Amino acid sequence: MLNLYNTLSHRKEKFRSINTGKVGMYVCGPTVYDYIHIGNIRSYLTVDILRRYLEYLGFETRMIKNITDVGHLTQDDIAQADSGEDKLLKKALAEKKTPREIAKFYENYFHATEEKMNILPAHYFPKATAHINQMIKIIEILINKGYAYVKNGNVFFDIAKFPEYGLLSGNTLEKLKIGARLDAHPDKKNPWDFALWLKAPKKHLMRWTSPWGEGYPGWHIECSAMSTEYLGETIDIHTGGEDNIFPHHEAEIAQSQCFTGKKFVNFWVHTRHLLVDGEKMSKSKGNFYTLEDIEKKGFSPMELRLLLLSSHYRSPLNFTWQAMEQAKKNLRKITDFIRDLENLAKEKKTETSTASFPIKKFQEKFESVLNDDLNTPLALTILYELITETNKLISEKKINPTEAKNILNLWQKMNRVFGLFLPATEIPQEIKIMAEKRKETRDQKDFARADEIRKEIEAKGWLIEDNPSGYILKRK
Repeated sequence: MLNLYNTLSHRKEKFRSINTGKVGMYVCGPTVYDYIHIGNIRSYLTVDILRRYLEYLGFETRMIKNITDVGHLTQDDIAQADSGEDKLLKKALAEKKTPREIAKFYENYFHATEEKMNILPAHYFPKATAHINQMIKIIEILINKGYAYVKNGNVFFDIAKFPEYGLLSGNTLEKLKIGARLDAHPDKKNPWDFALWLKAPKKHLMRWTSPWGEGYPGWHIECSAMSTEYLGETIDIHTGGEDNIFPHHEAEIAQSQCFTGKKFVNFWVHTRHLLVDGEKMSKSKGNFYTLEDIEKKGFSPMELRLLLLSSHYRSPLNFTWQAMEQAKKNLRKITDFIRDLENLAKEKKTETSTASFPIKKFQEKFESVLNDDLNTPLALTILYELITETNKLISEKKINPTEAKNILNLWQKMNRVFGLFLPATEIPQEIKIMAEKRKETRDQKDFARADEIRKEIEAKGWLIEDNPSGYILKRK
């Protein structure tokens, strides 16, 4: 049974879904004002692995990943969603485009990046701007219940009315009062109350009519509106990066549970930060990388995926180019392993024994480590153990075609979770001709010349291995 670490309880818990055999998942998606970076990709990959493994276990999943195209302000992380400029609007003014043009461009970029990374698309990508009416409805109910208040066209959530505020992050109202000081918004009762709706300045481009005047929603309310719209009042799993825990997810819990009177989320799953050479990633430090930056360095999306899988999602990952080089070697190792098995499985020869390779042992070990809070580094270790043991038996000619097929079937099951696209191996025509020439010299018993050709092939970056069917070519 799958055990997941729940940020709310601060411990691992046995995963049980609300509806038997079905799982509802809500993912905090991108704010579409800039290119997503490799830290964002890591967070979305965590969700992808979780979804893939749930489906591996037989669950039917429904994943919602929102698109934030309004309401995310530049100081949301420190000022409870009421200070700074709208991130998307700021970008639109800087590039002299409309907010819709900016949102569409970066949304398309986000989808293209996920596709390159082989991250399964969500079942639906709702946009904040398409759910303004749902947000207004929730805000009206919160006001009527006494959890929110209106002043000068602004609406704020009164966190003093929600005693459970802070259980997710540890930032309770008492701790906030003695901690960092905020510049109080003139319309707030408490500096830590957060915005549900803000009055739009006269020149503000993104504005909607509401019972409190023309304005726009706060960042937090959009996720409550869309999660309840598509997944119901209580959902199985909500995910995001650790930077979402406070204030965003803390605010979501408060407003959602006060709106519905029910528990909002059963499992909170958060991915730790990605560092670059031991430092926080930032454009000012020149260590801010997108997928295109990785590709320009000669690495593939699948090599990045493999690197990200090599670290547990709840541990900080230190990205280095040396680590990418190792990921490249590891992906080649996996690719060669699969190509060898595919060639062996095609051989036609009399089998003198039944399949005896310990398939079940490897599958059980694989499932055991993933059941322990999605331990992908150990799952990769199981794969590498499988490769080592298989290669040893192949070298001893103890793997027959049937066993090769069984091991390939096991790989396919494992890769339903890993989600790796293996690169096709294009063999240059020159290498093919040299390999055939070497085969002819071997058939003619001219082993000295055959050995010379082998060395020439190796000098060009290829290895040639003989087998009962002839030979196999691999990149060095």
